Amino acid sequence: MEPRSRGAAPGGVSVSAVLPAGGSGERLGGATPKQFCAVQGRPLVSYAVRAMERISWISDIIVVVSPENIETMKTIIEKYGHKRVTVVEGGITRHRSIFNGLKVFAENEFSSHLLQKPEVVIIHDAVRPFVEEDIISKVVMAAKEHGAAGAIRPLVSTVIASAADGCLDHSLERARYRASEMPQAFLFDIIYEAYQQCTDYDLDYGTECLHLALKYCKTKAKLVEGTADLWKVTYKRDLYAAESIIKDNLSQQVCVVTNVKETLAQVGFLLPESLKSQIKVEAISISLSKNDSCLQNIFSGQCYNFVCVNDKRWAIQETQELVDMLEKSNIPLLCPVVLILVHLDIPENNSFSIGMEDLTTMKKFARETKKKNILVYGLLIQCK
Repeated sequence: MEPRSRGAAPGGVSVSAVLPAGGSGERLGGATPKQFCAVQGRPLVSYAVRAMERISWISDIIVVVSPENIETMKTIIEKYGHKRVTVVEGGITRHRSIFNGLKVFAENEFSSHLLQKPEVVIIHDAVRPFVEEDIISKVVMAAKEHGAAGAIRPLVSTVIASAADGCLDHSLERARYRASEMPQAFLFDIIYEAYQQCTDYDLDYGTECLHLALKYCKTKAKLVEGTADLWKVTYKRDLYAAESIIKDNLSQQVCVVTNVKETLAQVGFLLPESLKSQIKVEAISISLSKNDSCLQNIFSGQCYNFVCVNDKRWAIQETQELVDMLEKSNIPLLCPVVLILVHLDIPENNSFSIGMEDLTTMKKFARETKKKNILVYGLLIQCK
């Protein structure tokens, strides 16, 4: 999908994002690193990139991958139409990869041209696909005020320490501790200075960016309570859970489109009213041939289900325009789009009728759009 027009970031600061995606996926098992595993036919890393890309005020998105996966990542960017993305070669550890991603804004050797240094930089794992703009905004605002910020969640299990003999040494009081999650955000100069100063030991064995800011820049990060969907895909079972969540999200929203005629507008009002108790409904009354700005806003919200109501004889032209808009938006590249065409047979509309020729045309049209991952269905309603 095309990113939204650039908007103002929280607090008016410039913001970019670094997504480390250089892991080998040992715990997942299998030959394919988890960030490149397909979920609903799409690589996991593409979901994380899209989550950032949909936020208009994020200027640049840096994806850091291992040397052997650079071409794979570039292919994903091209295939799924990602914008504002720069691919950078990672290091042998997580911290070294993130450091390389930050260098794109500060050192010529890591990019063909320096990108504009942001005031705030977001760091987010490429294998956390379900991050929303709200939590990103909160950590960015907190980072602007405190220098560093990160999302946290309550601990699920008690943390214990073992002694040298393998027996229990002590346990931590779970209520006092939190799990560090992503996203995290930093004033760029703080986190970059921290990485410049940190030791090889930190770069090779450390995993917590907030700790580097505290240790080397004396910056105490603001901790922001995160939502339950910030979890990280680590094991194979997590891939199945991610697929289930995506499928569930696809069925939770529908856009009802009618043209500007009074009768259709009324139907367009009654239909969403009857659906509101079950799913999220967007209802718009427009002429597709004249005004697509409302639909473009809905596309940017990743809606995959559309109901189009009309009283024309097989409104092929307007339907084709909607299909073209959907295809241009890249939405069907993510998941199948369902398009239900509702034709109203209104008594005063004497010109309206559907014959065998129309049915043949509709079936052919549906077959062609299916190749584009757009599933078209037709429904004829006779109004008395």
